[in-house]
Amino acid sequence: MGFILSKSMEQNFQKQQEFMLLNSRLQMERQLVMQNQMRERQMAMQVAWSREFLKYFGSFFGLATLGLTVGAVKKRKAALLAPVIPLSFILAYQMDMAYGSLIHRVRAEAESIMVSESERLDVPHGMPTFESIEKSRRAKAHLSSLLEK
Repeated sequence: MGFILSKSMEQNFQKQQEFMLLNSRLQMERQLVMQNQMRERQMAMQVAWSREFLKYFGSFFGLATLGLTVGAVKKRKAALLAPVIPLSFILAYQMDMAYGSLIHRVRAEAESIMVSESERLDVPHGMPTFESIEKSRRAKAHLSSLLEK
């Protein structure tokens, strides 16, 4: 009788473990999907911000270039056109960011760094562990209890 009861309990325990494993896997998959959606939304916001900034900077660049060109012709000083050169680099960068392949090149470089220079990505003092977090939490709790006295 006891053997049958223990066998039944063991089967229930195994089913419970399988259910918990399935549930934790499902929860992790949901978290990964959510994190990826948040990353995609942040990237979309960054690209949208670049496109909006490009509209304003493009207008500024056009007016500044026109004004500097007119001033250079009237005063016969080619040096007045000097600010157009760095401004054109900024404009080209913003255009690449907003509509070009800058994001693809940055992603490729990041992947290269992750493969060939992974030591640059190490967290100082290594990844936090449960033990290190608990030790810090206990130290703070101890300190706050001392301060209360």
